[in-house]
Amino acid sequence: MRTVVTILLSGLFAYGLALWFSLVIWTFNDIRARSQNIVTQLMGTSIVLMFNLFGLLLYYIIRPSQTLAEAYEKSLEEETLLQEIETRHLCPTCSQRIQDDFLMCPTCFTKLRRQCHFCSHLLQPEWSLCPYCGR
Repeated sequence: MRTVVTILLSGLFAYGLALWFSLVIWTFNDIRARSQNIVTQLMGTSIVLMFNLFGLLLYYIIRPSQTLAEAYEKSLEEETLLQEIETRHLCPTCSQRIQDDFLMCPTCFTKLRRQCHFCSHLLQPEWSLCPYCGR
């Protein structure tokens, strides 16, 4: 009977040790994906190393919300949106800033739009009919 209890306790201890070790490894990999700062990586890992499951709970509270890849992707999206906004109002020929209602570029005199003879809406030069009045 005593041998069975010893074996069970040994197995439980080995399981707890493996769980603790895997939590430390997972925390280290997770914090490396979220921060390039070595001090932050060591602090996050050491919290789990010292306090086990309670340390993991603390780590969840203080860890950065985004991974480095997610932050990079978000910054790329923002940069792309800003670039689209800036390029939206440029002349296709000389790349000078223009306004949406310009018929011609004031710098290079490129025809940007034309006005419909029937309804006076602005049309793109390549359009053969007006989408507003159908003529």
